[in-house]
Amino acid sequence: MLIFLLSLSLIIWIVFLIDAIIGFKTLDRLEDEPPLRDGPLLSVVVAAKNEEAHIRKSVLSQLRQTYRNAEWILVNDRSTDGTGGAMEELKAVDPRVRVLHITDLPEGWLGKNHALYKGYRAANGERILFTDADVEYHEEAFAKALGYFKRNSLDHMTAAPNMKANGFWLKSFVAFFLFGFSYYKRPWSANNPKSKNGIGIGAFNLVSKEGYESFGTHEAIKMRPDDDLQLGMKMKRAGRKQRIVSALDLLEVEWYGTLGEALGGLEKNTFAGLHYRLSMVAFAVFGTFASQVLPFFTLFIPDKVVFLLSMGNIIGITALYFLVLKKMTRFSPVLFIAFPLTASIFIYSIIRASYLTFRRGGIIWRGTKYSLKELRKP
Repeated sequence: MLIFLLSLSLIIWIVFLIDAIIGFKTLDRLEDEPPLRDGPLLSVVVAAKNEEAHIRKSVLSQLRQTYRNAEWILVNDRSTDGTGGAMEELKAVDPRVRVLHITDLPEGWLGKNHALYKGYRAANGERILFTDADVEYHEEAFAKALGYFKRNSLDHMTAAPNMKANGFWLKSFVAFFLFGFSYYKRPWSANNPKSKNGIGIGAFNLVSKEGYESFGTHEAIKMRPDDDLQLGMKMKRAGRKQRIVSALDLLEVEWYGTLGEALGGLEKNTFAGLHYRLSMVAFAVFGTFASQVLPFFTLFIPDKVVFLLSMGNIIGITALYFLVLKKMTRFSPVLFIAFPLTASIFIYSIIRASYLTFRRGGIIWRGTKYSLKELRKP
């Protein structure tokens, strides 16, 4: 059984590595794109709840963009801190900024999805950028993004930002998450027009208004905690042209401040990503352990075949890990020394998030509880 598991996982890593090598060749760098200086009106929709600590810096970096034909719709989603006041201050700084204050959440909606939808309803632009309240922008980001969008005749473009993290363990966990996300979701496949796979990243989802409306807007994903990913999936399945690019020098976001915050944040969408099925949870836990933890232990079993298979697995994992970090982050590959432990922490996060979702009967996101029954509705 051990030899079978190691052989199977080795084959899987070889397939994943070949797929990633080919796939990453289609991942363009947004930094290399000539900027578009004059173009259609861009509506930037920023939804925020209790983001007083980040909203000013993020929006001010957007207001300094070289692409000037833009408007901002800042949506204050029932904040209990100074987020609303910060938005009003930003409105006073620049006449292109409008502020919407939401005080009630309609039944059947997740808060963020409802806020983004309200922002869309107030937007006047032919292009809409959905972005988070903690993303910092290089001044050329909009111009380069819109240039790429126009040149490729797109309906949706999402960009991978540089992930900022403090401390070895948080960086290791974020690096492992990006590694796992890459082989599980295969984001590069969104660039293949023949693929049904779509992708979306919450930091930067740029859409054509027509394309966004063609799949039903956020109304079609109103109870999905993984709204960014689902937007990309819906857009692709509607037959719209989509691309994912890297923008490590143009966008930066701090995913979470601590490892504890990261584990807490994953509570909201881990179970959703596994389709709310216990069978998928079991498969994810077993698969991650067998393919990403076990080889590091079986390496010390005094059996030549087991040793060679374990070493083959570790080489495959290392190659894929280094490739993902090179293309998707600015992190040092030295973080790999913690790989078996961060894989174990990730397994713990899957079990923890699934258990808490069942125990609570749903998820708690930004202070609001959403029942599992609601979340499971198609």
